[in-house]
Amino acid sequence: MVLVMFGVGIWLSSSVAVANNLFEADYGSGNIYEFTPSGSQSTFAARIGDPFVLAFDSSGNLFEGDNGHGNIYKFTPSGSQSTFATGVNQPVGLAFDGSGNLFEADYGLDNIYKYTPSGNKSTFATGFDLPCGLAFDSGGNLFVGDTNSDNTSGNIYKYTPSGTQSTFATGLELPCGLAFDSSGNLFVADNGSGNIYKFTPSGSQSTFAAGLNQPCGLAFDSSGNLFEADWGSGNIYEFTPGGTKSTFANGLNGPFGLPLMSLIVSNSYWVSLRSNPRLIPT
Repeated sequence: MVLVMFGVGIWLSSSVAVANNLFEADYGSGNIYEFTPSGSQSTFAARIGDPFVLAFDSSGNLFEGDNGHGNIYKFTPSGSQSTFATGVNQPVGLAFDGSGNLFEADYGLDNIYKYTPSGNKSTFATGFDLPCGLAFDSGGNLFVGDTNSDNTSGNIYKYTPSGTQSTFATGLELPCGLAFDSSGNLFVADNGSGNIYKFTPSGSQSTFAAGLNQPCGLAFDSSGNLFEADWGSGNIYEFTPGGTKSTFANGLNGPFGLPLMSLIVSNSYWVSLRSNPRLIPT
């Protein structure tokens, strides 16, 4: 299983040779970086285009939503690149369900698309206003962060596997990164407010961290530590389960999507939107 995140994000995948490494979509440099648990950095893929979001499938293949080319690329664990899908319009969220289907938040068209493992595309949900973060809970329900074009009234919607929609949370500012912990609590990187919010399964909201600089991608490791891609500062921060913050990596250029390898938690994903100046400052 894998943990998926968007935009400036972090991911983990148990099927990859090196366990517990963090991957980061670095929008400004056009690279995907890989970090060991100790923070050692290497380049996994270089000069792709405009990498936004990342997600691992159950075989350890890394999928990347590329805003510049309008494609979704697939990378094998060894780094071999191929094109999985073309003609997407600002892919800012990616997440896999338990059956290996890839879901994509299409910011440009305000839709959520579903791709089978073989690449067949269908429309899963429509009628959004700038959809961003995606995450699946352990029950197979899909959560969608919808930023709303006014940047002040973002919602989180919940979809059952059959596609039935309900509203899980309202009144957020640019909910970008979504990730579930092992207890089923949903964590949301709220780019506009600079906060990370925690929602219990019943929807009760609290503030987990505040004062961040445009938080984007989120990802949990197997010990329950939360990683956050901080677009404004160019850092990746690590939070213990109790909320203690430390700097895991710095000097990055537009950190967006974050996935981690070797994590058995519901898929999570983060996404960020290039055309939104509050998400991606010029």
